[in-house]
Amino acid sequence: MTDLELATKLLQGDRRAAARAITLLENGDKQNQELLKALHPHTGKAYLVGITGSPGAGKSTLTDHLISVIRKSGLKVGVIAVDPTSPFTGGAILGDRVRMVNHALDPGVFIRSMGTRGSLGGLAKTTKEAIRVLDAFGMDIILIETVGVGQSELDIMHVADTTLVVLNPTAGDHIQTMKAGIMEIADVFVINKADLPGADKTEREVNSMLDLIHEVDWRPPVVKTTSRDPVSYRGLWEACIRHRDYLRGSGQWEQKRQKRRQDEIMGIVEERLHARIREWMASSPAWSQLLQDVETGKKDPYDVADLILEWYNTSTCE
Repeated sequence: MTDLELATKLLQGDRRAAARAITLLENGDKQNQELLKALHPHTGKAYLVGITGSPGAGKSTLTDHLISVIRKSGLKVGVIAVDPTSPFTGGAILGDRVRMVNHALDPGVFIRSMGTRGSLGGLAKTTKEAIRVLDAFGMDIILIETVGVGQSELDIMHVADTTLVVLNPTAGDHIQTMKAGIMEIADVFVINKADLPGADKTEREVNSMLDLIHEVDWRPPVVKTTSRDPVSYRGLWEACIRHRDYLRGSGQWEQKRQKRRQDEIMGIVEERLHARIREWMASSPAWSQLLQDVETGKKDPYDVADLILEWYNTSTCE
């Protein structure tokens, strides 16, 4: 099947085509670029909600309840659940899909687990491409659940429209989360498992820290959720909608998306530059000599970097 045929089937609502497209993107298939080109005009409509937090905070269970709330409003939901990479198969462990099994047969829900495959920012390397697939597939809301590595999960802020930071009142992870700088990326704080001891204390601590932030138009709400009270997840979704409306009303919606497009283009350019320079290093006999010159002190790394850039500029002008 050609990339155009696959894109056509996907746009017609073929779930197998959507699943195959994401698999091709994950595997780095050569037709990625043409596939993404075909899908691009049909993207940009979905509302992207990121869900991050420390391991054990209950992100997967929270995502499962959010799906139920969103589906009651008639909206289609796509879920990208980033799992740790299996050391044996290289794929996702699929723990998140097990917790969301109640939605497996719902045609208005598409759940995909993705392995990190060495990525350290909480997302898989092809998360952005998978989002584009689900957006073109017609998902109104896309929930992106990070892997749960803790303090380094900041990539989600560059992907999502709204970022939820999930805290667990019993694990003391809220203190570590705030120290890690995630305080700044949260649009909504979620105190999950709020029926456990420590939830009120966590809420006070978060609000106290928010009181120290000045000249901020949007104050992240602190929402308590618990599986024992399904209505609490409705309150969380309402907080997400308020943040989305705030972004649109303040003009930040388009600003964030423009920044995202700019970052994506720069990322593609940098990746292609790296690939071309690596190819030159692998094939050019001059590279070994340059390394030897650095080793003996004839040249320093900055001299060599300048020479590589000079070579690149010359080769592109030929």
